[in-house]
Amino acid sequence: MKQYYGVYSSNFCNWEQNDKIIAEYIWIDGTGINIRSKSRTLSGTVESISELPDWNFDGSSTQQASTEDSEVTIKPVAIFHDPFRGGDNILVMCATYVWADEERTKLRPANTNFRDFSLPIFEAAEGDHPWFGIEQEYYLFETNNAFTKKLLGWPEGGYPAKEGPYYCSVGASACHGRAIMDAHYRACLAAGVNISGTNAEVMLGQWEFQIGPCEGVTIGDHLWMARYLLGRIGEDFGISISYDPKPIKGDWAGAGCHTNFSTESMRQEGGIKEIYEAIEKLSEKQKEHMELYGEDNEKRLTGKNETCSIEKFTCGVGDRGASIRIPSNVEIEKKGYIEDRRPASNIDPYLVSSILVSTCVAGSEHEEALFTHFRKWKEERKELES
Repeated sequence: MKQYYGVYSSNFCNWEQNDKIIAEYIWIDGTGINIRSKSRTLSGTVESISELPDWNFDGSSTQQASTEDSEVTIKPVAIFHDPFRGGDNILVMCATYVWADEERTKLRPANTNFRDFSLPIFEAAEGDHPWFGIEQEYYLFETNNAFTKKLLGWPEGGYPAKEGPYYCSVGASACHGRAIMDAHYRACLAAGVNISGTNAEVMLGQWEFQIGPCEGVTIGDHLWMARYLLGRIGEDFGISISYDPKPIKGDWAGAGCHTNFSTESMRQEGGIKEIYEAIEKLSEKQKEHMELYGEDNEKRLTGKNETCSIEKFTCGVGDRGASIRIPSNVEIEKKGYIEDRRPASNIDPYLVSSILVSTCVAGSEHEEALFTHFRKWKEERKELES
């Protein structure tokens, strides 16, 4: 067996598997943010997606199908090492599909499969080589019982000191959750997830990790796998992960998924011209973008706590209160990238990355299908909740 990639040392990690491997199939459920997975045994090592079989699951238990027609098909789209089981075992990111006809001759994307609708957009912009880096903020919650939970490090029934000492903090009085962050960081590296960094965030119990640079659709594959790994790490620590953009009301920091974006022409000499042209295009699509930029984002984008207003599009050099921030070094070097600070922490990265490409580069030819699928899913969610 290959050397164990794991974060923790357990005797079972070195067990022989008699030339079999375990493939953990992972997908996004009908909520659009929760992740599900199940395991299967395969004969021998797997080198490519084409070697992996399709599978299915009970979609009536994941808000993705009715009991009467419950099977949802999962198709592998990306392979990662399994840092928990080690060896040749793998994690498999999957896209979800349901039957398009009663005869069961054709599949169509399931309700939260936005990856399929992003692919034509990325293909149209393939020659522009769109790069992404996403800064995923999240919260760590201790679960006390079935009814109450509190942020890691917060006092029982009260509040910690005001924000200020917690950002990039060091020391037990200000930093809570480093062991979880470090285990997640190492698990991502072992899995082959393109993680570029991590840090404690503005609010106590809040952290961030950064995924990228990734080109095209791979940003979604890698961010979703990083979320899966964080959820698994949380299990071992008895900690729940929250991507709620504003879990604590009042003058406390919200959580975003700041998205850094560039094209090849932006990264070349004189690319600042293309950067400002892209920003102008974004300013004309504020409403459309905000529709895809996360649930309950209006609670976060108030114009306070280093956020812009959800109602108004702005941009600025080095301005963390703007919709679009142009990093200072980009303005100086006249090339580089932009940071879209509007996306909430609970976004679907396939949606955000593809709509940025569509608006700035590819044009709106493939947007209608994406928005139609998204809006249908949102209506279904409303009906379930009512």
